[in-house]
This record gives sequence, C-alpha cells and structure tokens, in this order.
Amino acid sequence: MSVEHEPVGQTEYIQHHLHHLQIAVGDSKFMTINIDSVVFFAALVVLFLFFFLRVSRRATAGVPGKLQCFIEMVVVFVDGLVRETFHGQSKLIAPLALTIFSLVFMMNFMDMLPVDLLPTLWAKANAMTGHNPAHAYLRVVPTADLNVTLGTALGVFLLIQYFGISHKGIGQFVKEVFTAPFHAEGTVGKILFAPVNFLLRMIEEAVRPISLSLRLFGNMYAGELIFILIAVMTLNASFANVSTYVMIPVQFFAGFVWTAFHVLVITLQAFIFMMLTVVYLSMAAEKH
Repeated sequence: MSVEHEPVGQTEYIQHHLHHLQIAVGDSKFMTINIDSVVFFAALVVLFLFFFLRVSRRATAGVPGKLQCFIEMVVVFVDGLVRETFHGQSKLIAPLALTIFSLVFMMNFMDMLPVDLLPTLWAKANAMTGHNPAHAYLRVVPTADLNVTLGTALGVFLLIQYFGISHKGIGQFVKEVFTAPFHAEGTVGKILFAPVNFLLRMIEEAVRPISLSLRLFGNMYAGELIFILIAVMTLNASFANVSTYVMIPVQFFAGFVWTAFHVLVITLQAFIFMMLTVVYLSMAAEKH
C-alpha cells in the first residue's frame, strides 16, 4: 500500500493483511469468493505442472542437471513412502501423493515471502488505476485460507470413497458401513449393531476432512500472523526515535529465527497432509 494511505495503527495494519481480496456472488454478500486464494492456487498449479512436465520431458539417463536431481529425489522419496504405507495395487496413489505433497508445500512456501512485498505491489497497481490503495487487499498464502484447505480435504474425502468402492465393490463397501467395527454373528446381532456401526462410520468419515483441513489451516494461519506481528515491530518507525535502533535488530533476529523454524513447519505440514491421505486411502482399500 502506498505511504500516504498506509494504515498507521497496528490493529488496522494487521486487519488489512488478514483481509482477503473478495468478490460477492450474486446480489447479496451471503457467498463470497476469495479471489486471491483462487489466483495463487491456480498459479501454483500451473507452476507445478510446468516444472514437472519440463523435467520429465527433458530427463536424461546421463548426468542429470540440478533440477532433475531434485525432482528425482522428491519422486523417489514419495514413492518409497507410498510403497511402505499403501499395500494395495493402484497406479494413482503414488502420483497423487507426489501432487499433494508438492502443491501443499508450494502453497505453504508462499508464507516465506516478505509480508509487504506482494500486497505493496498490488496496492501500487490499484493506485495507478485510480483506486484507493487502502482497500487493496491481498493474502498470498492459499493454505492460510480455510476454504482452500477444506476444499482440498474434501477432494481427499471423495477419493477415499472412490478407493473403497473400486477395491471392494459397492456391495462389500456398503456392507462394511453397517458391520464394522463391531461384528456380530446372526441376523439379530447384525441388526442391533448396524445403527452403531453406521454412526461410528459417519463420525470417522466426517473427522478425516475436518482434521486434515483444520490442522493445515491452523498452522499456516498462525505462521502468517506471526510474520505480520514481527513486521509490526517497526511499523511507522522513525530514525529520530531511539527505540527504532533497538527494535530493528530485535525484529531482524525474530524474523530470522521464525523463518528458519517455519521452513520446517511448512515442510512438515505438507508431509503430514500427504501421509494421512495415503494412510486413509490404504485403510479404505483394505477389507475388514
């Protein structure tokens, strides 16, 4: 945002950075779309496809380049984890795991960009077109948006049902809904336990996408907020003020430490999301 329109209060600064670029659907504001999350998600998907397709087409059996070595390391790492975790037969599971890990990591990595870099450029672009830069909202971390993490988790949820039906058949799949985890012999016992098994199955299926989405969202939202709080340390700072000379090194140290730690967080969250997806799909493919 431009200097003349920049919010001077800490609360306004934080609220501005946590506000999405939105568009209302229809005449009412009952439903809105976070345009920034959609755009950055789509851009990262295109970037992911570009790099992986380019490397796969230019792959050589000779001495590989640095990019090919890196991609091969990621592919081998993910493929090894899938082989150890998923005991069924599927040509989809390894590419799916690689895609999930790569995309979630790339979305998380957007949090490593300076807090004011892209929002400032967006505000200047708005000012050049005659709009108020103070209302130029932009959030660059898609996984800090619950809509993105929940949508991704719901996609995994649908894949779980698909894997269950494709590996067991519709009859066995429906049967397990009413006969597991509690199995009873005889018609009366099966009828008595059927409602309990059905209820437990519904709770289990509902918990999976909720836990997947909230875990990723919570960690990334907290990380984004901490970066904003670190940036607030020198908000409206003036070199005429003695406290500025104290806060600048403190801000640099805090930013360096949190950045180093956050690299582990964004990698770990991508890994957890991928591994839980593989585990859930493996459980769905196994017969009770």
